[in-house]
Amino acid sequence: MPGSQSPDSKPFVERRWTSPDGLHLFARDYAAGPGVARTPIIAIHGLTRNSADFEAIAPLMAQSGRRVLAVDVRGRGLSDRAPDPMTYTPDVYARDVLALMDQAGVARTVFVGTSMGGLITMALTAMRPKAVVGAVLNDIGPEVAPEGLARIAAYSGQSVQIDTWADAADYARRINGVAFPHYGEADWAAFARRVFRQGPDGRIGLDYDPDIAVPIRAAGAKALVPDLWPMFRRLARKRPTLLVRGATSDLLSADIAARMRKAAPAMAYVEAPGVGHAPMLDEPEARAAIFAFLAEVD
Repeated sequence: MPGSQSPDSKPFVERRWTSPDGLHLFARDYAAGPGVARTPIIAIHGLTRNSADFEAIAPLMAQSGRRVLAVDVRGRGLSDRAPDPMTYTPDVYARDVLALMDQAGVARTVFVGTSMGGLITMALTAMRPKAVVGAVLNDIGPEVAPEGLARIAAYSGQSVQIDTWADAADYARRINGVAFPHYGEADWAAFARRVFRQGPDGRIGLDYDPDIAVPIRAAGAKALVPDLWPMFRRLARKRPTLLVRGATSDLLSADIAARMRKAAPAMAYVEAPGVGHAPMLDEPEARAAIFAFLAEVD
């Protein structure tokens, strides 16, 4: 399957696995670097994104002695689109990840979850507690600010006309410029290559199934106020956890982050200055916090 996220020379191998309902799913599999083998990492992206979001941080984490599996959640990237759009839900995504772990021979792992990926991580903690060694929650919590989710819901699944890669970069800037005000033209061009795919007919389109928004629309207002505090407490009170927040995030407010820290005093915390939802984790502050965190996790 063609796509800009599979360059000729890449630091990962392409791994396929099968979901419980028969979909063929994709992950980037980064081999652990030399030295003592450590607990592997599974990295899970946000709602409309894919494994390419981790292309900067994943090789570095692998060099520290950890195998890294960066997944394309069903309906995104090189993973199959689901025939039933109502399976685009965190509990189904979590079962897909458990299938990956079983088929890849990974019993226990550290999770790095951006936005929706963090929600999946919390669900996994409830489903298979022993599988979760620790977690990095990237700009997500057990509660989210309605205005941030409303913004995301407004563009998710919407059709967009893209004729050139310059158009794609302009679209990426319009949607994400508030989160990355420091980005220049080269940054947006690279961003576009992560979130768009060029098909065999030459057309450029967003690299996800627009039907991922169907369950969100079906849930209506209920989708905008998830309450995952019990799952969060189970995760962050019993396992090493790092919370990364974009300092200007409209999804994870400063108030929610403060309440998370109060509920889990041992949780590590870092803010990426000048960044909104969600940090790419290549920001110096986020990267340093992640490697300090991983150094303390088996």
